[in-house]
Amino acid sequence: MVIAYHLIATAYGWWLPNDLRGSMSKSVRSDLIKELGELHYGRKRVQPNSKSIHDFYKQAEFMLQRELLEFREAEREIIAQSFEETIRRENYTCYGFVLMKDHTHLCIRKHKHLAEEMILTFQEYSRRALIESGLRTKDHPVWGGPGWKVFLDEPDDVWRTIRYIGDNPIKMGEPRQVYPFVTLYDDWPFHKSPRNRKR
Repeated sequence: MVIAYHLIATAYGWWLPNDLRGSMSKSVRSDLIKELGELHYGRKRVQPNSKSIHDFYKQAEFMLQRELLEFREAEREIIAQSFEETIRRENYTCYGFVLMKDHTHLCIRKHKHLAEEMILTFQEYSRRALIESGLRTKDHPVWGGPGWKVFLDEPDDVWRTIRYIGDNPIKMGEPRQVYPFVTLYDDWPFHKSPRNRKR
């Protein structure tokens, strides 16, 4: 039984199908992008160093149709505000959220909306908010495709995902991110049973 989703979305151009770290893509549609390297389905066991990844995207920058942009501080604020409005409007329950310079992670409780619908909703409203704020132009896609989803079946899966999300900034030397729309997980849907544990 699925109880929550781990949703991942990347900024436009920042996690290409043949990324050196591996990806969930099964094909590379652009002949130019294909020249950057081989496709590897799934995350590679041995990860490349940061310089190799940086060099990969310096090459990719000249092959993309649109400008390769990171989420700067002002853009992160707009995106986070848009995500908060979406969570409240759609009545989602968010257990974890982090917004990095080139991707975002969310841990969302199971809802009447499918995981794919949730990602699309977050992307559409945040892109609109960035355009309205003047921080992005209408011809820039902002997000790099439909993103990814991981189904979480047990409370332990949810707790592990929450920790993983929270540690993302720490690994990059940034402070831990705290948002008012993130709800403390209580072992739902087993929160009223004896198995409920303090974390």
